[in-house]
Amino acid sequence: MTTLRPVVHPGRSISVLAAAGIVAALMQTLVVPLIGSLPTLLNTTASNASWAVTATLLAGAVTTPVSGRLGDLYGKRRILLACCVPLVVGSVVCALADSLIPMVVGRALQGVGMGIVALGISALRDIMPPERLGSSIALISSSLGIGGALGLPFAAAVAEGADWRILFWVSAALSAVVGVLIYLVIPATPAQKERTARFDLLGALGLGTGLICLLLGVSKGADWGWGSATTLVLLILSPVILLVWGWWELHTPSPLVDLRVTARPLVLVTNAASFVVAFSMYAAALLVPQLLQLPERTGYGLGQSMLAAGLWMAPSGLMMMVVSPLGAKLSTARSPKTTLFVGSLVIALGYGSSLLLMGSTWGLLIVTCVCNTGVALAYGAMPALIMGGVPQSETASANSFNTLLRSVGTSVAAAVVGIILAQMTQGAGAQPVPSESGFRTGLLLGCVVALAAAAITLAIPYRKPAANRPGTGDDATSPTGSAPVPKATAAAAAPGARPADTPATRGTSTD
Repeated sequence: MTTLRPVVHPGRSISVLAAAGIVAALMQTLVVPLIGSLPTLLNTTASNASWAVTATLLAGAVTTPVSGRLGDLYGKRRILLACCVPLVVGSVVCALADSLIPMVVGRALQGVGMGIVALGISALRDIMPPERLGSSIALISSSLGIGGALGLPFAAAVAEGADWRILFWVSAALSAVVGVLIYLVIPATPAQKERTARFDLLGALGLGTGLICLLLGVSKGADWGWGSATTLVLLILSPVILLVWGWWELHTPSPLVDLRVTARPLVLVTNAASFVVAFSMYAAALLVPQLLQLPERTGYGLGQSMLAAGLWMAPSGLMMMVVSPLGAKLSTARSPKTTLFVGSLVIALGYGSSLLLMGSTWGLLIVTCVCNTGVALAYGAMPALIMGGVPQSETASANSFNTLLRSVGTSVAAAVVGIILAQMTQGAGAQPVPSESGFRTGLLLGCVVALAAAAITLAIPYRKPAANRPGTGDDATSPTGSAPVPKATAAAAAPGARPADTPATRGTSTD
């Protein structure tokens, strides 16, 4: 039995989901200004304190695919609300922490809530009119950059001038406000009610175990030693576990991730491009702040404080907000594939310019703005391509899997850039610091990887919109190129429509 869907207010829905994405992104940069102080604050070692960052990374990577699948099964709005709970609870636990274990637990809980971004993007397919879908996806995708860029100077200002616990009390309050807004504004979304639609617990455990082995080995390899037994065992176990997990997913009737769908050329190549784009994007996020903060006596460092460095990088996040509507227009006029290709080239241009501009703060400001312009274009196109290649019943899990691959890309980037900087050092006072050639090598690598992403994008088998190709069926992509939008589905997107009125939603009910 189905229930009437509440009236959809597109502008309000987009604003709330974008705010949710910004708050989720804040969680990632919240602790960055505290990293140097955490050993003292928590009475632990610097190596142990790094778990405050690693815990969020691991928890987010493991639970994002799970929350996506749950969103498809039980309704995305329900799981969006559920994701707000660990964000609030984790922030409160961190605010009250006075030792390492509570801090790591709280940061892990914050990571559990990170699936809210992929779920928000997926929910757009259920609640937005087709003509606004492309621009909405681009805006919410850009919220990640906006939250990250604004979070760093905010966190640095609080850490330098006030009690560090305020950071987590503020994040708890923001998460609670987002939860209330989702409850009040976001309408119910379809939930699967077929008898075969069950949650794949064994698949979730297998994927989580494989990812933990992979990401733990990659993120902690530098601390433990890349040749250490622990690192090697983790990196060897990971592919073995993931291969067994893949076999299970192919043979279970209701998989966590439908690998047959992800093997479709459109989805497969888009996921590959997403991994490479994320790698190239994150390299700049690691290199530029260090260049800004290294002392001037090195000859290439710019001697900025953490707060000043955050302020210099903040405009690049706002640039994503400005560019995202342009990316949506480009996707509508051409295709999301074109937007992803152009975005990758712009990222490469930003890295290429850095080799000439890295000697000044204004130069690095230009570099980060150009790079984030490309990221805004690319990140807005990825979900549009994914949703154009999967059934509506698997939108959230497919988007979450794409988000997972981006997380793996950033983790690999962190490891590779870390190795480069560790191997190319020079003396500066009591401790060696990365050399200028190390930074140039890292920036050049980012440029090469972005060009590789552009090349991969050319292989995406995108089909022209149905509006331009007579005789296409209902599975053709929409004018935005973002999702299959048959006429009946378009009617369902109208305010007040019943889910059961369309073939796309038969066999479902709203949460």
